[in-house]
Formats: sequence, C-alpha cells, structure tokens
Amino acid sequence: MQVQSSGTVKVVLVDDNNGSRHQKFILQLQNGLTMLVAHNIDLSSHIDGLQKGDMVGFYEEYEYSEKGGLIHWITHAPQ
Repeated sequence: MQVQSSGTVKVVLVDDNNGSRHQKFILQLQNGLTMLVAHNIDLSSHIDGLQKGDMVGFYEEYEYSEKGGLIHWITHAPQ
C-alpha cells in the first residue's frame, strides 16, 4: 500500500549491509505512531547527515507488521 506522510527522526540505526543494503531509522509520525524506515541505498543514495530531530516527508510503500509497520523507502526528501 502506498502512503504519504511526514515525521521526525527519533533514532538513526546502523545501516544494514547484508544482502540489499538499507539505511534504517525510526520515524515518529505526527499522530505519535513510530515507523521503521528502510531506505534502499543500492537503489538510491545514502541520506548523509541524517540525525535525530530531522523532519522527513515520504510517499512510499507501507508494509504492516504487529510491531507497527515498515516503510520501504526508495527516494528521499529530507526537510
């Protein structure tokens, strides 16, 4: 399912370099929910300088999970 929203970076996680490489971080949405974002850095460039407190907008694929879900992030537009 495609979703569009924005939120604040709460935690920047260590990059996942196993298999398809992903830059990972936790994003807190405006409604208070948190989401894991997995930004594929094999398909798009690494978001250099990403840090806690940054605002990030996205329109990407959402995958439900009991832990809150995952955003498969292909492109980026940090604000």
